[in-house]
Amino acid sequence: MPKLPVLKPKEVERALGRAGFLFVRQKGSHRIYVKGNLGVTLPFHNKDLKPKTLRQIIKQSGFELEQFIELL
Repeated sequence: MPKLPVLKPKEVERALGRAGFLFVRQKGSHRIYVKGNLGVTLPFHNKDLKPKTLRQIIKQSGFELEQFIELL
């Protein structure tokens, strides 16, 4: 199993876009992306995402870690 990378929200946003997720709305500093019946909440701050937060984003998107890393 590959190691979880350290990513900024912009990098995750780009990967979600490649996967077909569309930006729907924003509330404060949290952006919501949707693809079909899947919804992903991305905290959009100018610092690295914490590992636990990144794992939850990957889980919400319905991908495995390996699949998500390929989108980067």
